[in-house]
Amino acid sequence: MTLRASAEDYLETILVVGRARGSVRSIDIAAELGFSKPSVSVAMKKLRQSGNIIVDEDGFITLTDQGQIAAEAVLERHATLNAWLCGIGVPGDVAAADACRLEHILSAETYAAIKRIAEESAGVG
Repeated sequence: MTLRASAEDYLETILVVGRARGSVRSIDIAAELGFSKPSVSVAMKKLRQSGNIIVDEDGFITLTDQGQIAAEAVLERHATLNAWLCGIGVPGDVAAADACRLEHILSAETYAAIKRIAEESAGVG
């Protein structure tokens, strides 16, 4: 299933916040992204309906296996693109913002080429 950029951003945020705090609720996502709680609630409903998250009776959000895979893929793309952009001299704050946009629009082929170049220049691989 192909996810929209906003859904990918939410899944990535759930993964990052969960790793940092151990648990995730809608209010945590709203605070992290700077979105309203009602907007996050609508997004969580869609992610739940698409099988990417589970929300328990106490409001704690957990990624399903499907959601975990998608979130990790987006996070990897973001980290790789951010590192590559910084490596070519883009200031950190600009690189982070651009990586967030690029992670959603690059083809698999273009991303693979960038990843290969980034790994070669870092001596990884």
